[in-house]
Amino acid sequence: MNSTRMRIRHGLWLAAAWVLAACGGSGSGMGTMSSSGPSQGTPQTCSNCGMAMVSMTDAPGDFISYMVKVVSLQLKRSDGTVVETVPVTTQVDFAQLVNLSEIVSAEQIPAGSYVSAAMTIDFSSATIVVDNGTTGVTIAAANVIDGATSLPLAAPNPTQMTLNLDLSRNAFIVTEHAIANLALDFNLAASNTIAPSNTNPMTVTVNPVLTASLVPDATKQIRVRGPLVSVDSGTSSFIINVRPFFNSSGDGGQFTVNTTSTTTFSINNASSTGSAGLTQLAALAAGTAVVAYGTWDKSTETFTASSVLAGSSVPGMMHDSVDGTVLSRSGNVLTVANGVIFPIEEGENEDDMRFSRQMAVTVGSGTTVTEDGQMGTFTIQDISVGQHLQLSGKLGQDSSGNPTLDATAGSARLTVTSLSGTVTALAANLVTVNLQSLDGQMPTRFNFAGSGTSTANDASAAAYSVAVPAALATTGLSVGAPVRFLGFVAPFGQAPPDFNASTLLNFAGTRALLNLQWPISGSTAPFATLSATELLISQAVLQTTTEHFIRIGFVSFDPTTLTAGLALVPDPSASSLWLAIAHIKSENIETFSTFADFTAALTTDLNGTSAVVHIAADGPYDSTSGTLSVDKMIVLIND
Repeated sequence: MNSTRMRIRHGLWLAAAWVLAACGGSGSGMGTMSSSGPSQGTPQTCSNCGMAMVSMTDAPGDFISYMVKVVSLQLKRSDGTVVETVPVTTQVDFAQLVNLSEIVSAEQIPAGSYVSAAMTIDFSSATIVVDNGTTGVTIAAANVIDGATSLPLAAPNPTQMTLNLDLSRNAFIVTEHAIANLALDFNLAASNTIAPSNTNPMTVTVNPVLTASLVPDATKQIRVRGPLVSVDSGTSSFIINVRPFFNSSGDGGQFTVNTTSTTTFSINNASSTGSAGLTQLAALAAGTAVVAYGTWDKSTETFTASSVLAGSSVPGMMHDSVDGTVLSRSGNVLTVANGVIFPIEEGENEDDMRFSRQMAVTVGSGTTVTEDGQMGTFTIQDISVGQHLQLSGKLGQDSSGNPTLDATAGSARLTVTSLSGTVTALAANLVTVNLQSLDGQMPTRFNFAGSGTSTANDASAAAYSVAVPAALATTGLSVGAPVRFLGFVAPFGQAPPDFNASTLLNFAGTRALLNLQWPISGSTAPFATLSATELLISQAVLQTTTEHFIRIGFVSFDPTTLTAGLALVPDPSASSLWLAIAHIKSENIETFSTFADFTAALTTDLNGTSAVVHIAADGPYDSTSGTLSVDKMIVLIND
């Protein structure tokens, strides 16, 4: 068992769980990034240094947008040396990080034992939009409340929170010529209390919960951004200077991106694959903006990209851009939902990134259309209802002052889109589902008019048809079973089928979100079984909660209906467990990497006077047995 003591800064109570499962590897000859990466470029001069690869992600919560500024992220060594890993103020929308991790720094820093970290977050210009299942609710600044002071996080009150983390008992070790991983996870579900639910006005009370690991989350794609430094065709790799999120300045260290024959490239809105794409990348000038998506291999300390964007394909580089979901289409006008807007960069204007719940986008014959991972010719007819896409063009406003985008001389990049639902029929290479969500949106938000070859063939949420290639085995599917697909929506006016799948996901293995909240008095005995292998919460105790759900996308399960109760067990497939017990009044946090240590501490802490007020967890959920296999779990106790 490890325990961490934290202090309050700016009236903030922070529940921070640091599950430090393993230290960074011990590769040799690191160069600018990895022991096997290219050596060209100009590494930072630093003797006795190692690389601190810091990434940031987010556990899911009921938010469409959670846009705040990260002012500083500092690491402090045992001898007092302080290293700043975020050189400029960085605007972050944590709601956009649910399905990926962003590399925020690849700095070479002095080797040693780092015993604390401090992250400062600024809410002065926050955009927080709660998902109420329909139009969304934007929270007024006066209704974003500091949970410690009960005051709004708006002027004249303090608007910044500094999250101080004591790592002295489980230090973050940086080794010379090696790479140490520090993965931060801002848990929206555990960090915020929304009241009242699904009504307006709402308040959001903020008690931030930050978890972390020295093992990157292998379940999420990693994204890295920055200006191009150099390309090495011989090793099929390139180097960028890290500038996280949408920063137009600052230097977060050099990072090597490896590519393969299957890596897809979109360079100045032109698609290519493998060596052809790398050759086109090499022709670009140094300093050209690049974004790469891929995975991290801890054993070899290498990052390999599955897709790369460069030049005008990068949002906000050469044109205004919006990233979102097509809700409807009328002629050449698209209604795009949950748009994250990136104005064209004109100096240090990363603070201009903003959110639009719904906006109109006009496309035309001059719009360049590409589709991720696909070669061939595409037109605006390939853009249909439900498709996730990134559009570039010229921002404007309608007569009511709402944002618009003219993409008639711009571009549209179609990206992989997800759907979930329940199987209603099975046929050869075709699955029909009762749609539960499409690109994270509820089906009721979509207007499918015009999507079919005729009005009678327009897509229907109750009978949404998915074309499945022969390579995807559907033998495990049955009528009534939940299912998830990745792929692309069929071209506009050409359904059925309504969707062309490229990947069939194991729904049972998909991470579910559990949220249980009690009144402030809490529950002194929430667990009917508290053992080294299982936590069981009875139905009677579940029914005492004021907030309760288990959710996979928009598929929700009510735990209070489980007559045998809800079982929480360690996920045997997890590469590491992130477990924590947060003590609110004593400002103490205990963190664990084994389920046995976690439950032993809970046994000690729940002594008849202490009470659990909140449980947040995620992992695969079996609705038949009522069992959640825990990857991450935080228990808040009111002592």
